[in-house]
Amino acid sequence: MSSSSGSVADRVVAHVSTVVGSTPQRASVTFLGVEPIDVLRFVDGDEVVFATVGCARHPMHDPSDFAPDPVRGPRAEVTLTMRATMPLQGLHKSLAMLAAAPAVEGLILEADSLIDLQEPLWAGAICSAFLLTADSRIADLPLDDPADPVRFLRAVPITANEAAWVRLKGADELRAAWTEAGTDVTDPARTAVTPK
Repeated sequence: MSSSSGSVADRVVAHVSTVVGSTPQRASVTFLGVEPIDVLRFVDGDEVVFATVGCARHPMHDPSDFAPDPVRGPRAEVTLTMRATMPLQGLHKSLAMLAAAPAVEGLILEADSLIDLQEPLWAGAICSAFLLTADSRIADLPLDDPADPVRFLRAVPITANEAAWVRLKGADELRAAWTEAGTDVTDPARTAVTPK
């Protein structure tokens, strides 16, 4: 396999489509000075599954690394699953901003990362940030040596108060509060939890 961006992107699309089992709609979002990020949208029963394509074109590196390896290093794409109970206008743009963060801001996306966009993630949303976790549904996508595999991270929309709690107490405490409250994080109309 060539390590070109096209081949990595094509592999990501095929990999996610195989797992979800349907044909996606596709939207492309561009940011100044960054290669386009595509967002796939699958309808899977009563759920909508989103997946980014483009974050994994290049490995993620700390911006203080002045000679980053162009092939080796962690690669990731982001997925998000929501119940299909309302329009989620603008959510694909928020996901594209998240996926572009490694190229734009030098962030390394990994499990328990908190990405705060400080604006509603979709029209009318109470959530303004994403909390990342490993996506147990989608396995890592191997690439040819020496490139690292593409990991798939699940983004969970969270509110500003929940984001503050993650900063204070950690992601596991927020997840425990969701469990205790019986919160369905895939419900776009859910209310915020207030951890104790």
